[in-house]
Amino acid sequence: MTFVDHIISEVDTALRTIFPPKHRLCKRNSPGNHIEDTPLSDKQKKQIAGLMRVNHAGEICAQALYQGQALTAKKQEIKIKMAQAAAEEVDHLAWCEKRLYELNARPSLLNFLWYTGSFMIGAAAGLAGDKYSLGFVAETERQVSAHIEGHLQKLPEEDIKTRVILNQMQEDESQHAEMAIQAGAAELPAPIKELMRITSKLMTQSSYYF
Repeated sequence: MTFVDHIISEVDTALRTIFPPKHRLCKRNSPGNHIEDTPLSDKQKKQIAGLMRVNHAGEICAQALYQGQALTAKKQEIKIKMAQAAAEEVDHLAWCEKRLYELNARPSLLNFLWYTGSFMIGAAAGLAGDKYSLGFVAETERQVSAHIEGHLQKLPEEDIKTRVILNQMQEDESQHAEMAIQAGAAELPAPIKELMRITSKLMTQSSYYF
């Protein structure tokens, strides 16, 4: 594949990620498909939609991060692992989008910013070397898993459908973190981790409403 082909492919992926279709294709069906909707108040629906909008924005960031790292990773095996992880994040995107539509809600209006910023960070991490790129993945997935755990605690008890979706997403994120560690991830410096937490907090607070 030529450099121009790579650019075209990345632009196509970005557009399909940022601007979701009504029904996104994915390899795995949503874990919530077999769960019947339970009666929820308007207030509960609004809260759940906000949480799922944050989770969806997080998956946008993860998708961009993996795409950026796959583009600049030095070893072919690392490129393959990043591409595989990105494919699983597409499943998560589809599940979050479906749940948002069921709640008559929409994804974040700021997804273009999240994708662009995360792609650039991912590409920069890849240029820094594969072990640091993998370390970035491991830390990102740990923080995402922690966010999901917090959302699980905030969900209304009767919303089983959203709960099973988030449980599966959390399991997948933990596997991605373990994959990165097993592949040789380096521990990131504390200031980098703190900067990631601050950036993540900005994303979650803004995406909840916008």
